[in-house]
Amino acid sequence: MSLTFIHHSLRLSLLLAAATLTLAATSFPSQAQTCRVSVGSGADGCHNYKEVFEYDYVDQKPQFPGGREALMEFINKTRHYPKEAYEQGIEGRVTCSFVVNADGNISHLRVIKGSHSSLNIEAMRILAEMPNWTPGRHGDKCVPVRVVHCIPFRK
Repeated sequence: MSLTFIHHSLRLSLLLAAATLTLAATSFPSQAQTCRVSVGSGADGCHNYKEVFEYDYVDQKPQFPGGREALMEFINKTRHYPKEAYEQGIEGRVTCSFVVNADGNISHLRVIKGSHSSLNIEAMRILAEMPNWTPGRHGDKCVPVRVVHCIPFRK
């Protein structure tokens, strides 16, 4: 086989793969809008999942009561810098995800990118204490939406 033939075959394969991916993305737009979050294991040991909307793909995004400024104020008032981390000069940002359900309550809290373990635990505590949010909407109905948020820890 010549190098030219191999080059053209590879190029054709890549073009076909790109066309297939484009067709799949346009044929099933709702799949690009949602993700699955684990809801635990069933009695049979199989993992169960809940399908939720991604934050950027809903018509109306979920909102903390009072808006973004109120959320930052809540975090700043609620945050208690862990003594051990403070004394050791440990700082960082803990990136978490959670689901704002269709009724506005918060569930499925998870650390996506952590820092020191005491900071991770504190970030989860802060999020668990949040009040209900205004739920996200897609079309004319309230839907569960996954939100990603960072909790900063600076001395």
